[in-house]
Parts: sequence; C-alpha cells; structure tokens
Amino acid sequence: MRLKSFHAKTMSDAMRMVRQSLGDDAIIVATREEEGGGVRVTAAVEEDALPPPPAAGGSRNGRAKAPPKPVEPEIDVGEVVADALQRHGVPATLAEQLIDAASGLDTEDPRLALGSALDSYFTFNPLPDGRAPVKPLALVGPPGSGKTLVAAKLAARAVFRKCSVGVITTDTVRAGGVDQLAAFTRLMKLKLATVEDPDALAGAFEVHRRTDLVLVDTAGRNPYDAADMQDLRAMLSAGEVEPVLVLPAGLDALEAADMALAFKAVGVRRLLVTRLDMARRLGSVLAVAARARLSFCDASVSSKVAEGLTALNPLALARMMIPAEEKAPAAKESAPRRTARTADWDEDEDGHRDHEADHGPDHEPERGSGRGSGRGPSFGRGYRPEEDEPEMEPAPSPPPQRRAAAAKPSKPAAAKSATKAKAASSPSSRTLP
Repeated sequence: MRLKSFHAKTMSDAMRMVRQSLGDDAIIVATREEEGGGVRVTAAVEEDALPPPPAAGGSRNGRAKAPPKPVEPEIDVGEVVADALQRHGVPATLAEQLIDAASGLDTEDPRLALGSALDSYFTFNPLPDGRAPVKPLALVGPPGSGKTLVAAKLAARAVFRKCSVGVITTDTVRAGGVDQLAAFTRLMKLKLATVEDPDALAGAFEVHRRTDLVLVDTAGRNPYDAADMQDLRAMLSAGEVEPVLVLPAGLDALEAADMALAFKAVGVRRLLVTRLDMARRLGSVLAVAARARLSFCDASVSSKVAEGLTALNPLALARMMIPAEEKAPAAKESAPRRTARTADWDEDEDGHRDHEADHGPDHEPERGSGRGSGRGPSFGRGYRPEEDEPEMEPAPSPPPQRRAAAAKPSKPAAAKSATKAKAASSPSSRTLP
C-alpha cells in the first residue's frame, strides 16, 4: 500500500492530481481544508495498481520525449513526522497535535516541519551564561538525574567567558556528593560553599550578591515524598532563586510527567534534559514539557564537563528526532531476522525487541529502523543474518566411523522475525491524563 498527499486550490484539481499520480484505482483516505486556502487529499493505492510509466516514444527527429516532472514530492512530510513521533513514543494526543501542525506547512523538509510544530507548541528559554546579572539558579530533580554534573558544566561555561561564578551545594546527605563537586571546582579554581539549612543558604547568597552567576546544587528529592518536597521548598525560600528541573531522557513518559508536576509545585519553570547520549527515544521529554508546561532550556549530551551543554531550540530538537538522511537506514529494508546461532533478539515491525538466544562469536551489530521505512531515525540495534554457507560435499568413501566426525553441521535455518500487530499499550498509543 502506498500513501500520498496532494495539495491543490480546489477539490477537482486535487482529484485530477490523484488520478495522474496514482491512477483510477486510488482510494481516498482523507480530505481536509487547509487554513491558508485550498484542500489536502490523502490517497492510497496498492503497489501493483500504480499506473505504468509512460513509454519513451520516439519523435519525428528520433529523440525520446523527456519524462514528465512529478506533480508532488514522493516523501510526504506528515507521514515522516508521524513515523518519527511514533518511534520516539510520543503520547497519542500530543502526537496528533504536532502532526496537524507539521502537515499544514508548505515545506518539503520533515525536520523543518517538525521544528515549526515544536515551536508552535513548546517554549524555549536557554539558561543565562553569566554575562548578564541573573537570579541564582538552583538545580532540582530526583536523585541521579545529573544535577552535579550540570552545575559543573554551567560553572565551566561561565568561567570560560570570564564571568565570576559562585557554586553552592546543599547535597550533604549523599555519600561523596560534596567531594564530587569539589573536585570540579578545584580544577576551575572556584570556591565551593557547603550549606545544610535555609539560613546558611541565605548567608551564602549574601556573600555572592555581586557575583555574575550563582549556582546551587541541591540534593536529589523524591517527588512523591511530602517531607522531601517540603525540605526543598524551605531551601528555595532562603532567597530570590530560580529552580531549574533536571531530568534525564529515556524515562517513561507518564512517570516523567508526574515527576515534573511535583517539581513545578515548588516553582520550576524550565526543563534541562540530561543523558541524551544514552537515550534513543525522546517521547518522555516532550510529554514532560507538555504536561507541566515547562520551557526547554539546555541539554546535556555527554558525561564530560569539557563538552558543556547544548542550548535547545525547535530545530535542534527536531534534528535529534529526525536525523539526516545519510544517517538513516536504507529505504524499504526488510525487518532484520535472527539465526539460532548468532542473534539474541529480533525486532518486529514496531520496534519491539524479543530477547531469546545468546550472542554468538560472529555477532555483528547494525543500526536499524523499527519499521524499516528508511525515512525516520534509527533506534536500537538490529542484526543482519549471515549468508548461508555452502553445504559440505561428502568425503570420497570415508570409513563409516569417521564420516560422522568429518561431516560439518549445517547452519540452522533463520527464524521468522516477529510481526505482531502494534498493541494498544505501545508508547505511541498512551495518552496523557
């Protein structure tokens, strides 16, 4: 089945384009009036029902006629965007809104369309770099989200730009929490202030009132523990401070959204995403910002302090979700199969993995697409089956007792790849409450 969308000023023009491109057997899937004028018709046709290309007939002077130019580009932007959002596990309600926003744009670049849709739905507000006076920044979040590393990266960025920096930590409970940040500040020749209560934090703010950038690394808090959140609220009341939520990518979308709502109650307005280098699906990131109405600021794509932070903007986020064409797998590539000797899991057409056998010695990873479309980003790792080895010819009349030892076992047949239908509980079908 081949899907294609056509945009025209009138319905009759759109239907004429459908017949010219897909033939008389095309089925109209959907019609919609565009806000800027005109209509958009989505049609489908079986691959074997496509009209044959016109034969290159010779003209009077013996020259072949040039083939007609295509009426519409082969890649449907809305389809590529929808495929990318499904791969990233974006909740269904949010995905539908982004697809509608992206499909209504007059562009042939799916990343530009997705970037514009993200820009229309989300807000982007990068963190200050210290060159202008700002309120102290308090990094808050659950335990292990990367707050200490983010504090070191922010401090290094400000030091590199010749700004004065004050670093404060309230993480006196976690073993090694102070030592980790102290190691970073020593390298940057900065003083680290350690405080344990709101009064001490207020005194530290007074000491750094003329400092360009003041950073507070808070202890990890359980967002579902009322006592933890009350302690965090008391710390933040020590002065005029802006809390910034630090959350890692790759979490469950609904769980991450609930965490964000809990931290929003203490005054969080911006979201800083970490561990983007270890996540291949960003649906939870979009779900957090949408549910808690938080602004994207920066992102951490490395565990190294020297590599700093990346300021998030709509196009940068769209490029993370839809990589460049040269990084995508080949088009119409079949779903990877596994052999009983080498592959430990197979990947069905929706990107779900089934773990089964152990890795073999010839195990060779390859980037693959969950649905094999070739247009969206590749996530996870697939395995290409080995070429079947030629069968061994029998030895010329060996002794019966040695024939079994000389014969080499043939390679087992490749197992069928899983092709289960997408369940209702898949990430893309989950809706935010």
